[in-house]
Amino acid sequence: MSDLTDQDLSGHPWFFCGIGGSGMLPLALILKGHGATVAGSDRSRDQGRTPEKFAWLESEGFTLFPQDGSGIASANQVLVASAAVEDTVPEMVRARELGCARMSRAELLARLFNAAPRGVAIGGTSGKSTVTGMTGWILTSAGRDPTIMNGAVMKNFAAPDAPFASARVGSGDTFVSEVDESDGSIALYRPAVSVLLNVSLDHKSMEELRELFGDFLAKAQVAAINADDPECRALASRAMAVVRFGIDSAEAEIGVAPGSVVEGPAAIGAAVLDRRDGSNHALTLKVPGRHNLANALAAIAAANAAGVAVADAVAALASYAGLARRFEIVGTSASGVTVIDDFGHNPEKCAATLRTLKAHPGRVIAFFQPHGYGPLRQMGHELAEVFARLLGPEDVTVLCDPVYFGGTVDRSEGSERIVNLIRDHGGRAEYIAAREDCGGYMAQIARPGDRIVIMGARDDTLSVFAREVLAGLS
Repeated sequence: MSDLTDQDLSGHPWFFCGIGGSGMLPLALILKGHGATVAGSDRSRDQGRTPEKFAWLESEGFTLFPQDGSGIASANQVLVASAAVEDTVPEMVRARELGCARMSRAELLARLFNAAPRGVAIGGTSGKSTVTGMTGWILTSAGRDPTIMNGAVMKNFAAPDAPFASARVGSGDTFVSEVDESDGSIALYRPAVSVLLNVSLDHKSMEELRELFGDFLAKAQVAAINADDPECRALASRAMAVVRFGIDSAEAEIGVAPGSVVEGPAAIGAAVLDRRDGSNHALTLKVPGRHNLANALAAIAAANAAGVAVADAVAALASYAGLARRFEIVGTSASGVTVIDDFGHNPEKCAATLRTLKAHPGRVIAFFQPHGYGPLRQMGHELAEVFARLLGPEDVTVLCDPVYFGGTVDRSEGSERIVNLIRDHGGRAEYIAAREDCGGYMAQIARPGDRIVIMGARDDTLSVFAREVLAGLS
């Protein structure tokens, strides 16, 4: 695979099928930032969902079309589509008829990433977006002017004229990106720095994951690995050079001084200990939870491997503002009920959010919208076990039907199965098919001091729903 030049990028027009997707939008922004002409379509736009996002894209100079094939007009266009896009979608049909080149989202990202002089790749089952945002913010604060590719909106880079800042286009030599193991595309990247956060069951078997992540570490000049995670530790021998991070492990070069962790409902702090020189650095984060402390250590290790001093990395994180939909506090009602918007959708991400909530007093009402029928079949048992184990007898989990925007997926097994599994594990759970009815139910049972957390992925309207739930409480 040859590296891309600016001529490769601007020499022909690009068309993104599903341009509003969390993985597609930042890639389109980066490509356009390199001078390319980019158009696109999206089923969400045609269905009238999140119109403000598509209006903003048009204001940024992207030409948008209905998803009816009309945007594919020339054999010179390159069609970019994720692996999930069916061959029957009109753009795919039209591109085949015209003989247009096609690239997957992952192939294009890997080409852009590998063309950069220094690539920092963030891998692992969970935490990738947060660590990408943190690492990107550290490098930006250090004057490195990085390009950043994220799957979530980074609040540090968001502004009234850039509300969907899931990417940053810089002129420096460093490209920071989260990389995905779920489709095997992690194998396409050639990073200078590999970061491995954790290895746990999500989309692939553990054997496949160990092979993919081991190869990922072996390619880099330096690998930053989580010394608290047994699977990561076991893969460390695959790396050429290693810097370890971790809260609890005494093997972590970048760790935490014992007894120094201070947790609050919306923040966490600790003394970061660099065991290589014995230095201590006071870290304060404006995002809560031990998982975010672990994420911060990963970002410090990543930035350090890319040449930023530990002291400078720690100082930069004091102004890290977080990501949209990552334990994002929407507001607190007059009656004292707090609503939180969160991206939790697999067992590990949901567990991190629930642990953070349960570290502080107050009942938890956990609303969960599964991000598809396929994922629900694959990880339903583990999800149910997480909700049952981490929530108490007073807490309640509420599930609506999985997100479904069309297509041929098998919909025979839905959310009722998960509710039954949660109950089998001893937890409290309710199944209410329609999402808006879930909102009414939660408003009805909520009482002062409760936290309502809205969890799910692959559906931008969940943030709208979180705001509606808050409004409904008054």
